[in-house]
Parts: sequence; C-alpha cells; structure tokens
Amino acid sequence: MQKFSIWSLLRNSLSYHEEWERQWRSPQPRQEYDVVVIGGGGHGLATAYYLAKEHGLRNIAVLEKGWLGGGNTARNTTIVRSNYLWDEATQLYEKSLKLWETLSQDLNYNVMFSQRGVMNLGHSLQEMRDIQRRVNANRLSGVDAEVLTASQIKEMLPYINLNCRYPVLGASFQRRGGVARHDAVAWAFARAADALGVDIVQNCEVTAIRQSAGAVVGVETARGFIKTKKIAIVTAGHSSVLAHMAGLRLPLESHPLQALVSEPLKPVLPTVVMSNAIHAYISQSDKGDLVIGAGIDQYLGYGQRGSYQIIEGTLQAIVELFPIFSRVRMNRQWAGIVDVSPDACPIFALTPVKGL
Repeated sequence: MQKFSIWSLLRNSLSYHEEWERQWRSPQPRQEYDVVVIGGGGHGLATAYYLAKEHGLRNIAVLEKGWLGGGNTARNTTIVRSNYLWDEATQLYEKSLKLWETLSQDLNYNVMFSQRGVMNLGHSLQEMRDIQRRVNANRLSGVDAEVLTASQIKEMLPYINLNCRYPVLGASFQRRGGVARHDAVAWAFARAADALGVDIVQNCEVTAIRQSAGAVVGVETARGFIKTKKIAIVTAGHSSVLAHMAGLRLPLESHPLQALVSEPLKPVLPTVVMSNAIHAYISQSDKGDLVIGAGIDQYLGYGQRGSYQIIEGTLQAIVELFPIFSRVRMNRQWAGIVDVSPDACPIFALTPVKGL
C-alpha cells in the first residue's frame, strides 16, 4: 500500500497525479475463505480490517452486492457520539469514539472526522430531567458530557429560535462528538483491509447460506458457491433478511430513516443540533451543505425513499428552530434502512448456528 504523505503528494504532482496506485484490488472470489463478511459498507470493511489487523487472519473476503459503501454508509448523516444512557451501550460507543479520534492516523487516510460537538435539545421539564440523568450517567462512565442552559445555547447559536412551538429549555452537549465523511470511511477501511490481504468482491450478492449439521459451510452468491466455516452478516437494515437464509429470526425491525441535504452555504452551523422531541437533527458538512435527518417512518419496509409527511414535518421543525434556513433549497432526499432492537441497544450473543 502506497503511504500518503506530503512527499507522495508532491512526487505525484510531477506526473499530474496520473500515476497513483489503485486504492484496492478487484479480485475474483476464491473457492474458499477462512471468513466471509457479507456487506461492504463501513462496518463490514472495518470488521474485515480488524480481523486481519488484530487477529492475524488473512484469508478473508468481503462480499458486497453492489459497490463499496453504497448502502447505509452512503445514506447516513455521519454523526459520531457516545453520550448514550445505558452503561453497556455507552462503553461500546465510547470505545468506538476513541477509535475515531485516531482513525485517520491508523488508516493513513483522512476520514475528515470533525469533533465539533453534538447538542441534544430539551423542550420540556421532563426532557431536561432526562438530560440531567443521562449527563450524570455519562460522567460516571467516564464519558464527557455537560448540561447547557438556554442562554449558553443562544451564545453558541445566536440565530436559533428558543421560543418556538416546543420551547428550548436547555441541552446536553458532548464536545468530543462530531461528524465524519462517510465515503472516506469506506474507502479508508477498504484500502487498509486490502493491504492486509483481504479480498473485496463487489457485485457479488449472497443468495443463500449453506449449512450442514447445524454449522455454516459456505454461501451461494451471484458469482458461484464460496466455501467458508465463518460468516459475518454486516448488512444493517437487511441483517434480518440474511439471517433468515440461515434459519435464524432476529428480534429486529427494519424501518426507513430519511435524510436530506441542502444547497451549499457559507459556514453558519458550528455544531450538530439534535432534537428527539421534534424528530429532527441538523449539521453542516465541510462542503457547506446542511445535512438534515428525520425520525424513522413507523411502517416496516426496505424502500429507500420514505414517506412525504416525515420530510414535511422535519423541515417544518427545522425552519421553526432556525428561521434563517426558511429559504434554503434542498438538493436531494433519500432513506436508509435501520435495524431497530426492542430497546434500541445492541445485542451481543452467540447464534444457534455454528460459525454465524
């Protein structure tokens, strides 16, 4: 793997940047692997990378039905935080946040992680009590968190409307939280995993998981059968679909989660602003786009569009919070498919299918 540095940048400028190495290979799938990772998004590629880096495995394949990072990785709103309530979830996300803080250096690739802070607004006395509870729980777990008053919010965001339909009484704030560039994350993990010998196979949809005596023995794909004794399903909202191929019913629901981006603006929003009460959150990308997220659609499904009333309600809420955005034009809208557990926390357990 060619190392990125100021010197490699200068050296390649002499050839008009036409002689850079390919970032990763496009190999034909082998007949057998030690581990097959289904899903070529950020999580799938990270799974393969850490299996190779931390556990010394080299005979690994990542199978992606489309192109790298074309699923939820390309459809999320890029927010990174660890200020969750439950201790178990908090420790998981705090570990993740610490990885984020050195990820660009570890992967030798700029993932554009910006620790601009994440603000969660409180609109009622009960929400403020919940915020205080969560901040206290975070501090006890060693996670940075603080409570902001309405005047402190106004000082950070002078143009916010605190006296909207749901008045803003305060907020929690995690200064180490922020955003990253989703495409760069996928490319960085793909490049690093490839350098460790991982085969990344695109346009290779898994159509069946083959078993024998209660254990996985391989996967049927659009490019033929691949033998393996270990399978990782890392397909976000489609995890239940893949698990069903192995006869496993996961306690998850899949919902569309919508997002939008606006036309580019000059820097105006210095942090991430989230509100559970009005089901809206907003940040500004490095390109200047306003990145807006909504609440989930209540129906179950896999359609990557979502329903109109969710978009309408979200934009109404954003405009009421930030009247200065009322004439900003939206460029595009989409939905990703999220898998939701009953308590919205991760599930850690062995599956009844050996090797899955």
